Amino acid sequence: MREVAIVGVAMTKFGTSEKTQVEMFAEAAMEAINESGLGLKDIQAVNVGNADGNIEEGQAVIAPMCAADIGLSGTPATRFEGACASGTIAIRDAFIWVASGFYDIVLAGGTERQRIMSTPLATRVMGMGVHSRYETPTGLSFPGIFAMMAHLYASKYGIPLPELKEAMARVSFKAHKHGCINPKAQFYGKEVTMQMIYDSAMVASPIQVFDCCPISDGAAAVVVTSADIAKRLTDKPVLIVGTGQGSSGAVCSQKDITRIPARELSAKRAYDMAGLKPEDIDVCELHDCFTIAEIVASEGLGFFEPGQGYKAALNGDTDIGGKIAINPSGGIKAKGHPVGATGAAQVYEIVKQLRGECGPRQVEGAKIGMTDTMGGSFASIGHLILKRGW
Repeated sequence: MREVAIVGVAMTKFGTSEKTQVEMFAEAAMEAINESGLGLKDIQAVNVGNADGNIEEGQAVIAPMCAADIGLSGTPATRFEGACASGTIAIRDAFIWVASGFYDIVLAGGTERQRIMSTPLATRVMGMGVHSRYETPTGLSFPGIFAMMAHLYASKYGIPLPELKEAMARVSFKAHKHGCINPKAQFYGKEVTMQMIYDSAMVASPIQVFDCCPISDGAAAVVVTSADIAKRLTDKPVLIVGTGQGSSGAVCSQKDITRIPARELSAKRAYDMAGLKPEDIDVCELHDCFTIAEIVASEGLGFFEPGQGYKAALNGDTDIGGKIAINPSGGIKAKGHPVGATGAAQVYEIVKQLRGECGPRQVEGAKIGMTDTMGGSFASIGHLILKRGW
């Protein structure tokens, strides 16, 4: 396979947008193309991650609409749906296409507009991420799933629940500390204290409001090309050196939701392709839809031994300057979570980190970064490992 590089990245500000999903994608896409030094005529395919656009705005066939909106009518355009992992698998397939030599340049990313939905509709749409026959009728929700995860984690490893709660609060505090200084983040400029986290309303014990990610609008896009072409375009290329994808079924089919086999298998595939190990990763944007999810994911990716992720959060090992910088963007928790765009936004942050362009939240000396995105009830999981180029 050919070496593959990312030569342009962009994302909109996450939060509340008056633009449609197509318009948000156009904003991110045109900025990414302009940054790459390429033109519209150079784009050979468009991959768009989008989870629920047909419900949120009544827009089906969203990928061709996105392509046409930026002047790429006639260009192959494909929608990728993997719930929260939609953007990641859109970029992963772009990597595969370029690596294989079928295409030379692919525009990939994601878009989602969720904040226009009413609370009942949003609840219904989010509920579609679990098994519709066996779980939806029970009222199982994502806060409920991750509340169960927290209780199981505490029980499995003999951790007093108040101690785990403190670790979860530290995850939230770190996320908001970073998101507060990220101009693209939904909670940019909004400081949060530990007391605010502890005082927030209970959602599904022990999950409180500040343990949960927000509903968001936003889009992100990247330009993927061969390393040979990248050498002609930039002196700051970022190579995609490893990818992985995994899938699983319903929550009720999982033996232990504190260990996600699909994640561990997908991550191993990415590590093996890259010829790297967890200790080689300098910075990671991982799926922290709930604070306990970050703790469990940090173990699933191999950064910490099972049952030790909560200690890492307590000790500051996952902060900038710690053992492994996790979610310096603010993560899903504070940057925001426009589902179809999330994976692409993670790639945006890692590319910026590897280029040294993140200002006050820069991870010094970062050379290798990783993204971890999980869609639905652990159903669709994708990983990308990126490396600073020549």
